[in-house]
Amino acid sequence: MRYGAQGFDVIVIGGGHAGTEAAVAAARRGARVALLTTSLETIGQLSCNPAMGGVAKGTVIREIDALGGIMARATDLATLQFRMLNRGKGPAVWAPRAQADRGLYRRAVRRLVEVQPNLVTVQGTAARLLLGASGAVGGVETAEGQRIPARAVVICTGTFLRGRIHIGTTHSVSGGRAGEMATIALAEQFADLGLATARFKTGTPPRIDGRSMDRMRLERQDSEIEDFDFSWSAFWPGSSRWF
Repeated sequence: MRYGAQGFDVIVIGGGHAGTEAAVAAARRGARVALLTTSLETIGQLSCNPAMGGVAKGTVIREIDALGGIMARATDLATLQFRMLNRGKGPAVWAPRAQADRGLYRRAVRRLVEVQPNLVTVQGTAARLLLGASGAVGGVETAEGQRIPARAVVICTGTFLRGRIHIGTTHSVSGGRAGEMATIALAEQFADLGLATARFKTGTPPRIDGRSMDRMRLERQDSEIEDFDFSWSAFWPGSSRWF
C-alpha cells in the first residue's frame, strides 16, 4: 500500500479500547488517521472479561460516550444482559453494567471505526518510529517493511509492548495475548531512545466449564436491556438503529 509523501496526520498504534477511541477522536477533529494493528480481526477484542461498566467503570464509559467515543455504542450493539447496579440506593450511585457478546462487540467496534470519515485501518506490526534529524517523529515502519509517514504517532499498545504471559507461578512466555506476539522491536527502540517503560499487570479470571454447573441451583437475574442504553446517542453512523 502506498501512502504518498504526506502520509497521515496521525498514526495510532493498537486497536484495543484506547487505540480505537484515540483514532476516532482524532478523525472527528478532522485529522487524517491510520489505525495500525497487528490483526484487523482483533480490533476491539475483549481479552479477559465481557462485562462492560459496573461501579465507577460504567460512569467512565458514559463519559467517553459524551465526548463522542464509541465504547458505549459498541456495547449497545453487543449487549446480552444489562443491569443497573445499586438500584436500592440513591441515583447518585447507580452503576450501569452490561454483559457483552465478545464476538459481536469486536465486530461492532470494527464497524464503527471503519465507517468513521478520515480514518483507515492498516494491518501490520509496528517495529519502530521513523525519526527525523532533529528527533521529531515522522511516521512508523512496520515489521513487514511498510514505511508510513505521519506528523504524529499515538502509542496504544497496551499489554503488547514487550509483554509477558505468566501461567501459574513457574511458567512465563513472551506474548501480548495468548497466541499473539508481543511488540518487542518497538520496545527496544524506546529503550535505546532513553524512554522509560513499565509493564502493566493484568489478571485473567479463571474460566468455568458450563457443563460442570448446576444452573437449577442458581438465582435468576433478569436483564433490564429494554429499559436502558449505555449510549446517550439516539443514532450514530454504523449503528443498527439506522436500518
